[in-house]
Amino acid sequence: MFGNKTTSDPVANTQKNGMMISNRINNGTVVEGHVNSDGDIRIEGMIRGSLHVKAKLALGPTGIIEGDVVCKNADIEGKIIGDIESVELLTLKASSFVEGNIYTNKIVVENGARFNGVCHMGAKDKKLNAEQTLEAIEQEAAI
Repeated sequence: MFGNKTTSDPVANTQKNGMMISNRINNGTVVEGHVNSDGDIRIEGMIRGSLHVKAKLALGPTGIIEGDVVCKNADIEGKIIGDIESVELLTLKASSFVEGNIYTNKIVVENGARFNGVCHMGAKDKKLNAEQTLEAIEQEAAI
């Protein structure tokens, strides 16, 4: 007020406060290639390629992913054709369909959810343990 003027970057403040910036791929949008997200992401459209998310993936009922997925947590309502590795919690909602293997520590499967593949529970059975998975995501994001 009295000569103490500071300017701040809203994005930097958001990251300093521990909040993640949300990303969204809307219905009608098709993304081809590898997608990395440092924050939460909601997908209503389609991704043809792999997806790595350091935070939470929300795949809406119209969302489709054709490729492998690595994330911290996931709520799936749409369709995944490929393997999914959720480090902490994977929730398959009633409308979800997964055609591929599942690697997670915890899973919730609602009545009506469908998946064709093998479900591997616990860090011992996963392709990578949680720490290695998050490190791999960070390294790929740095490239």
